[in-house]
Amino acid sequence: MSISKINPTGLYDGAATGMSQATVDTELGLVFISGQVDWNMEHAVKHQDIASQTKSAIKNLVTVLEESHSSVENLLQLRVYVRGEVADHMDHIVPIITEQLGKSRPALTGVGVASLASPDILIEIEAIAKVARAI
Repeated sequence: MSISKINPTGLYDGAATGMSQATVDTELGLVFISGQVDWNMEHAVKHQDIASQTKSAIKNLVTVLEESHSSVENLLQLRVYVRGEVADHMDHIVPIITEQLGKSRPALTGVGVASLASPDILIEIEAIAKVARAI
């Protein structure tokens, strides 16, 4: 198995915690994307509301997809982790996700959690996608 590690320069560096933004199994043509959040380069939250954090996490997700030679259209699965009850935030996050994903419609799971990587993070989005072209 051949694995490529993806770490776009425009996103926070996960090396200190032993993570990559994504790993690509080049034989299978699959991209496994780490949970994307609303962090700047210093691992600090940029926005305080869930709608803005969702937009930022999706923007980071798209950056990782592109760096991985994939795209929104090649998403297979999304997992959306929300601090608290998912149902309490659906009105804010669903329109943003559907707007950003267009007609992609990957398998989607929403999970309410008690905590995420830092106390200010309200949403984290991870994904699996298919590689669109060889790395």
